[in-house]
Amino acid sequence: MTFAVNPLIAVGVLASTAVTDAAYVFFNAAVTSRRRVWAANWSAIWYLLSAFAVISYTENWLYVAFAALGSWLGAFGSVTWLHRTRPLRHDPP
Repeated sequence: MTFAVNPLIAVGVLASTAVTDAAYVFFNAAVTSRRRVWAANWSAIWYLLSAFAVISYTENWLYVAFAALGSWLGAFGSVTWLHRTRPLRHDPP
């Protein structure tokens, strides 16, 4: 087990999980809005981005902390952006 952290991989994992979580938030927004093409696009992007983080941090458990931080930042930032650009509506079926 190694405890060395490569700063470039750490930043890559953080950025990858941030963008992955943002894609997940946008995926959920598209599903909620019933936009099929956008939901499918965001779903594909979400899975492609998650591959980098999984492959990177499985070699060293310390990268999980960077993945968690990136995940938090991505979800927080994307929900903040969605909240500012589009008012919340509730249209029951």
